[in-house]
Amino acid sequence: MIRDYNENPFIVIWEVTRACELKCLHCRAEAQHHRHPLELSTEEGKQLIDQIYEMDNPLFVFTGGDPLMRPDLYEIAEYAIKKGVRVSMTPSATPLVTKEAIQKAKEIGLSRWAFSLDGPNAKIHDHFRGTSGSFDLTMNAINYLNELEIPIQINTTVSNYNLDHLDEMAVLVEKLNAVLWSVFFLVPTGRGKETDIISPEQHEEVLHWLYDISKRAPFDIKTTEAHHYRRVILQQSKKEKRNQKRVANPLTGRIPDHSAALGRAPSGIRDGNGFVFISHIGEVYPSGFLPIKCGNIRKTPLAEIYRNHPVFKELRNPDAYKGKCGVCEFRNICGGSRARAYAVTGDYMESEPYCTYIPKHYKKQQLVT
Repeated sequence: MIRDYNENPFIVIWEVTRACELKCLHCRAEAQHHRHPLELSTEEGKQLIDQIYEMDNPLFVFTGGDPLMRPDLYEIAEYAIKKGVRVSMTPSATPLVTKEAIQKAKEIGLSRWAFSLDGPNAKIHDHFRGTSGSFDLTMNAINYLNELEIPIQINTTVSNYNLDHLDEMAVLVEKLNAVLWSVFFLVPTGRGKETDIISPEQHEEVLHWLYDISKRAPFDIKTTEAHHYRRVILQQSKKEKRNQKRVANPLTGRIPDHSAALGRAPSGIRDGNGFVFISHIGEVYPSGFLPIKCGNIRKTPLAEIYRNHPVFKELRNPDAYKGKCGVCEFRNICGGSRARAYAVTGDYMESEPYCTYIPKHYKKQQLVT
């Protein structure tokens, strides 16, 4: 059954706290060392889970800051899991991530953990995370997850700091037995700076490189804030089908089905369209990278905000996008990063500023004018 993103999201992210011991250079949340006194309470968190479940039970992720900074985290997670919600978590690699903490998470049924790893060695990763020792803590935590046979997702943010080390990262992701490599592309919001973003041409090169890696890697690959990866998948798959070059992955023995990959990370999902973000104090945003407040769950039900707020409704209309995105033949499955468009131009309906593709209709328009 196809989910109608006008009605219900595919994934909900709840920033349970902004407290975190790390000082990441690109931190979207501009995390602080202490918890905010107006954070959603335990009971408010459970009420939020009830609302999320009623929206066709989407995927649900605890993020932060560092979720483990909340002492009631496991109580809230257990409530969600017993209700039937599919829950995962993205904690920070700090001394709070003990083997005992991970064992407890496994016992209550947390399905997957995700850790950020932004370099293949301590020098690069620790610089990115702003904290000495972060790399070693991350590796220890991943080793614990492997020991306890809990699926691992590794998140990597691509920037000028690590662009030249992505080959090494892919090798490390495989070595660590990750089931998914989630590759983030920097949005200049929070502490993220536009000077740290790789160029549009480099975006395109990395996306094609990821596609090539996906054909032989034993792990899945998804991108965040690089929606044009879906265009690359379709273009390259079509080209290979035409040339009959699709071959079995020598590691898995299966022929990569990139249309299935689009189904796993559904085509068209983007800020406000299949995606919704709730802050630590209950504010609702189209995503954590698009800082336009659309309401607060303390005053308005989440479903009402998601379905009816003008910003969400506008974001779900790719035909209204401006510039080349508005006429792009891939706009329904891609749509570009609305967050990056907003961060760079001040208008979330503008074209994705870091996409090099020129749509056919746009070329015709340019010739006419």
